[in-house]
Amino acid sequence: MKKLLFICVSLFSITNYSQVITLQSYGTGFASPVAIEHPANDSRLFIVQQRGLIRILNTNGVTNATPFLNLVGTVSNSGSEKGLLGLAFHPNYATNGFFYLNYTRLSDGATVIARYSVSADPNIANTTGTILLTIPQPYTNHNGGTLRFGPDGYLYIGMGDGGSAGDPENRAQNLNENLGKILRIDVNSGSPYGIPPTNPFVGIAGNDEIWSIGMRNPWKFSFNRLNGDLWIADVGQNAIEEINQIVSPLPNTGLNFGWRCFEGNATYDTSSGMCPAYGATVAPFSQYTHASTGGCSITGGYFYTGTTYPNFQNKYFMADYCTNKIGTVNSAGVITWTAALAGSFTTFGEDKDGELYIANSSTIYKIIDSSLATDSFSKNGLSLFPNPSKNEFTINNANQLTLSKVKLFDLSGKLLLTQNIANTESNSISISNLSSGLYLVSVEDSLGNQYQTKLVKE
Repeated sequence: MKKLLFICVSLFSITNYSQVITLQSYGTGFASPVAIEHPANDSRLFIVQQRGLIRILNTNGVTNATPFLNLVGTVSNSGSEKGLLGLAFHPNYATNGFFYLNYTRLSDGATVIARYSVSADPNIANTTGTILLTIPQPYTNHNGGTLRFGPDGYLYIGMGDGGSAGDPENRAQNLNENLGKILRIDVNSGSPYGIPPTNPFVGIAGNDEIWSIGMRNPWKFSFNRLNGDLWIADVGQNAIEEINQIVSPLPNTGLNFGWRCFEGNATYDTSSGMCPAYGATVAPFSQYTHASTGGCSITGGYFYTGTTYPNFQNKYFMADYCTNKIGTVNSAGVITWTAALAGSFTTFGEDKDGELYIANSSTIYKIIDSSLATDSFSKNGLSLFPNPSKNEFTINNANQLTLSKVKLFDLSGKLLLTQNIANTESNSISISNLSSGLYLVSVEDSLGNQYQTKLVKE
């Protein structure tokens, strides 16, 4: 069983939540992971490391020894926001083998969008790519980085405003700049790419690649894989972090998200003469302030579309890099935060089934709802008593499951006890040597199914 790291919520507050967001260690030994991706219908996770490696993490938690791709020496290795930043697999990757990268180039710090391909070995990519688009970067920060194929089949590219602070050259509102925008290109036509005919500035003033303007640093954005809605987390300046939801079908009218004129729903700098009225911009679906949360930088995630955890349904997941908290946003735009967790979160991931993952500087975690696991314990006819317990507890097996063993973990995920149990109606477990506190009990049956609940030792 993989290690569980519980969110720091006391036993007495657990009952106040419909879910208990829990992190399950899924893969370790990574260096600065910044993206977690997968091809369609592929159970492997491809972990993008900022300094130039893409590594494959398998479902058994084992990482391939040989990287999928090594671009060390090609991508920039200096600056906290430079490097290999984004990966997107072509929707037809299974047949054409194409994938696309977003990186800052070592030689000059420019953003490069390039196409690569897999080799005859599905675990190894060809090392030579084709550059599609190059965008000069005036500063070292706000590079954006995310690449996503939309439901329309086009490639969406997140570009920050070029960096420094406050967008000093007002690039995000300049239609002749590709910085501070979300770009959209057609990788299936043209040379080296085509322009979708519905892009808002085709045939009129403005760069043809632009789909939307007024972004500060859309470090992470994602599409709801079921309905096509677009969720964008735009990193704020000094005060406000914002979340934008664009409902499918996506408009082609040249959306303006407001930066640098506005930060969230507040005026930031309207002195340029290029600012629209606030009502003409896309208002945040939700936002939070640094003052109220202690946060500093949003890491966007995904709208949950999996089926394993019903309590996660209808929620968008994101995190703040400075508070180390995961936030969920409901349909009313209300944010609910977890307690702080270990490590600053750099990226989320989604597997082929819509289940969610998150990474800090070295570890990939799966996001689970431990309250559902508790429910499954009782729903399968299992009960644990007494709870709280002093020296011993009994597991009652009313449905006569073919149980094989019981394990007990502390809240750091450390395995404290493993005991084989008989296939009988009840089994008693001694805990006389344990300290008082809250523990996780996991019972396994002969088929490998696991049923979990919580135990209090008095």
